[in-house]
Amino acid sequence: MRASFHVVIPARYGSERLPAKPLATVAGKPMVQHTWERAGASGAASITIATDDERIAAACRTFGADVLLTAETHRSGTDRVAEVAKQRGWPADAIVVNLQGDEPLMPPALIARAARTLVEAEGAGIATLATPIAGSAEFNNPNAVKVVCDRNGRALYFSRAPIPASRDAGDDDEPRRPLGLRHIGLYAYRVATLEMLTHEPPCPLELVERLEQLRALWLGMDIAVATVDPAPPAGVDTTDDLERVERLLNE
Repeated sequence: MRASFHVVIPARYGSERLPAKPLATVAGKPMVQHTWERAGASGAASITIATDDERIAAACRTFGADVLLTAETHRSGTDRVAEVAKQRGWPADAIVVNLQGDEPLMPPALIARAARTLVEAEGAGIATLATPIAGSAEFNNPNAVKVVCDRNGRALYFSRAPIPASRDAGDDDEPRRPLGLRHIGLYAYRVATLEMLTHEPPCPLELVERLEQLRALWLGMDIAVATVDPAPPAGVDTTDDLERVERLLNE
């Protein structure tokens, strides 16, 4: 099934570890341009870069992007995406994919897959992706977010902890790993769900785990999860990540 969807790329200027990250040069282009080009190959009806800074907006206009300046006060990229949906006047049932500006290697097919998953998931307001966990190191890494799902592929819980846990201390990871998946931070939203989600304050679980998607589960929203394999290359958080992405793009 072909899905009709919009892509919004949040691109914030401030970053604790890598200031002005969207404008970092990778393989001769600003990183956000690589992300925009990936979105352009996904079949999206429209692509909007949402930023809080005129320097990013000006750079994006030079390569022909549709840019919207959004509030500097947003707490997350999701809030920025919600502002774009409101300013554009997209209807409540429209589908919007949130593609972070620091994902220059995201395969276009996965962007479309997130949207298609939501179209096919009756009753869900959000869709996201996950991939099999590679090994014990990843399973136990708090920076690798895990998700467990019900039999219909709906998320039950997301955690930085290795889930599911074992009642019996000392059990190895092997029997548990296949029951959990590593979450990929790519989301598709229905506009009505996006609006509802961003009008609610952070919930206690979200504040403890530092995982925004737990707010949706706290509110009783259904999140459809599609499993993909192989996993997409990781995004950019550090200078080392920039060097890794540069090597991959040059190859």
